[in-house]
Amino acid sequence: MTEAIGLPNIQLKLAITTEALRKAEERATAGQLALEVIHEIQNSLQVVQNTTYLALAEAKYPTRVRKYLKMTNEHVGILARITTQTLGFAKSSQSARHIDFADLAEAALRIHQRKIEAKQVHLVKDLPRDLVAEVHTGEILQVISNLIVNAVDALPIGGILRLRVRKVQDKVRFSVADNGHGIPAEYSRDIFQPFFTTKQENGTGLGLAISKKIIERHNGVIRMRSSVRPGKSGTIFHISLPA
Repeated sequence: MTEAIGLPNIQLKLAITTEALRKAEERATAGQLALEVIHEIQNSLQVVQNTTYLALAEAKYPTRVRKYLKMTNEHVGILARITTQTLGFAKSSQSARHIDFADLAEAALRIHQRKIEAKQVHLVKDLPRDLVAEVHTGEILQVISNLIVNAVDALPIGGILRLRVRKVQDKVRFSVADNGHGIPAEYSRDIFQPFFTTKQENGTGLGLAISKKIIERHNGVIRMRSSVRPGKSGTIFHISLPA
């Protein structure tokens, strides 16, 4: 009798805890994106400041001034693109809206850009525009970010990370693939289970479990295929969402 009462109670507490952790992870993802956006803005502002100074200092040389103004204009355009995209994410984070999957993928890559560069990862992007899905932006950004960081963690120095989005009938299909060490077949059934991890002390075992719940809440499907064969190892995750 105690077990019959206790088990549902434990499951409820686990569900509440998992949802709280999901929201905390989503906020962390948003915070990481904000930091990277600020970093990009600072870089462009520095260029604008320098080119403006040079244009003023060399005002008597029209050819040079035009060159500096052209560079200034390019970076003002970059700033406009960054702010417009970031505001778009902020406005659509609370409710489901139609958003271009390429924009989501680029935002997730921005979050992990320094880690990707530090590991000298060869990035292969196949992200055509105008492949749109109605999603909660913050949640799907969280999923893509999680898949990217898992792939980068699995890669050797100079490894390959591939991102691809396609329209398949009435679905948007997004893939994250790496040529890392792979996931053994005996773990394939457990990979989406809460608290299961192959990262030992470096993983919580919640990232993929939360990702699966998010995708299912969007009426989508997430699948994994992996190989540990020498010379052909690697892992690919597929996400399918209603277009």
